[in-house]
Amino acid sequence: MENRTVLLFGCGKVGIRLGEALIEAGHRVFAVRRNPEVLPRSFTGIALDYRRPFTAELPSVDSMVVTLTPDASERTSPDLVNPLRRLAAALPTRPRRVILVSSTRVFDGNPGLGTLTEDDVPSPASPRAHALLASESEARRLFDAIVIRPAGIYGPGRDHLIRQVARGIPMDRQRRTNRIHETDLVRALHELLRAPEPPSTLHAADDHPAPRGEVADHIARLLQVPAPPALPAGPSGHLISGERLASLLGTLRYPDYRSGYDDIIAAGDPGRWRDLER
Repeated sequence: MENRTVLLFGCGKVGIRLGEALIEAGHRVFAVRRNPEVLPRSFTGIALDYRRPFTAELPSVDSMVVTLTPDASERTSPDLVNPLRRLAAALPTRPRRVILVSSTRVFDGNPGLGTLTEDDVPSPASPRAHALLASESEARRLFDAIVIRPAGIYGPGRDHLIRQVARGIPMDRQRRTNRIHETDLVRALHELLRAPEPPSTLHAADDHPAPRGEVADHIARLLQVPAPPALPAGPSGHLISGERLASLLGTLRYPDYRSGYDDIIAAGDPGRWRDLER
């Protein structure tokens, strides 16, 4: 990887893990977030709120990873295009490689039949999905960006489904679900930064899409609790192909939900998930 300086524009949990891996590999990492004081000391933090006109000076870097995370006030219909335009205007030079982190949510209007690949055209239905797809188009126009679309991200600290199962909360058990462990998402971003010929679009999803009820049953066995009851609902959701990700990375660290949730639950106290949020 010849890109020695990287700007993480929007740096949450995944960005911090990616930045740490990059620094370990010898790169300099600049990280933009609203509260940079939570960043590791090895990062060069920049305080900036992408929802407002930019006041901070941005550095000239070799590559950039953009993650726009709306806050609670704009989760339904966020503006993700104007921040990209402000970013393009504020950069001294355009980085040689830019990655935009989007979401498989862009497919929320596609019929739930068959398996969706990177070659399928999204048909967004919700305002959030429309905003995500618009940001993809703008990032490609402004930066010739690579777009990565993670499915449901899970991992240590991302345990909503475990808590739901532990507390016996009814759920839509027939919904088709896809996921990616945080560890493999970080690996995918790192590889996209250094690959000589990266794909223009990548779905970050593991090798085992599954109905939510199947995943919940596995978690319930690990926690030794009854499986959560079903809400009255028909099949919904989509199946996302992870073949291109597997081609990029080879074997995933967590190729299916079993290996991922086994590790998360083995590392914690099973009783703690029942106590959270009470």
